[in-house]
Amino acid sequence: MEEYSTTVRTSGFVLSSLMFQHLNSDCDVEGLLLGESVGEEKSKITDSQTDHIQFVHTINIQKHITCKTTHSFYNNTCEVDQEKIRQVLSNLKEENVIGWYRQRRNTSQQMTLKEQLVHQNLRKLLPYQELVFLLLTPSEVTMSHSTHRLEYTAFLWNGSQYSNIPVSVSNLGTLEQQDYWRVSATCPSLSHCQAIKQHRAKFFSSEQDLREVENVNDMNDALLDEMKSACVRVERSERRVEKLQAEITELKKAIRERRKKQQANESKAVCGFRCFKCE
Repeated sequence: MEEYSTTVRTSGFVLSSLMFQHLNSDCDVEGLLLGESVGEEKSKITDSQTDHIQFVHTINIQKHITCKTTHSFYNNTCEVDQEKIRQVLSNLKEENVIGWYRQRRNTSQQMTLKEQLVHQNLRKLLPYQELVFLLLTPSEVTMSHSTHRLEYTAFLWNGSQYSNIPVSVSNLGTLEQQDYWRVSATCPSLSHCQAIKQHRAKFFSSEQDLREVENVNDMNDALLDEMKSACVRVERSERRVEKLQAEITELKKAIRERRKKQQANESKAVCGFRCFKCE
């Protein structure tokens, strides 16, 4: 018996980056998704069936590239321009593109006709045919905008229609056998590689062993001590502010009472003067 399953996997920092980007934007956001696709064949032996083969297709989203505006790589008729896609990718390769995403506010988790047309045209141009479309629809939960809710769904074309694909966030409540899940960096950032290469000699020896780890730990402990002392100073200053605010409130209350007494005395004096004049 054969069984096929497809899942989309991403990391927590990629998802949080998408959320942070949307909250700092006043309009809809879209961009390209980079990563890799991995296929795996699993064989299970059960009491009822001795030959149970499961084909697991995992689409790993490792990075996203944000377009400056919507309609950056397609026009109003949903025709995709390959040259504009290369401009968005810059130094990255088209082979690393595994899909695209779009963020819409307060809408349902359904692909629009326009998004479906763009997706089909992307499949015709890009090398990877099984492109995934990631739809994020944040919404505001509270009136004060302090709490937000984000719903995300992946869509994949299965030959006749678009179907929802479950999205798994690695290291976020997963109950898998492996303790920690890692992805291969097929599309790393150029600036990230340059920074690692520049400072690698400070932490690794010629045998690729870590060195000066104790110095890093000491620096971390010193930073934590500084943070604790800063927290203590902030707490003390907050206490002083609270005390000053309480004193100001008492003074305002005393001033209001004194004004009321003064107004009452003035009204009594006026009434006494009028009565004396009438006599």
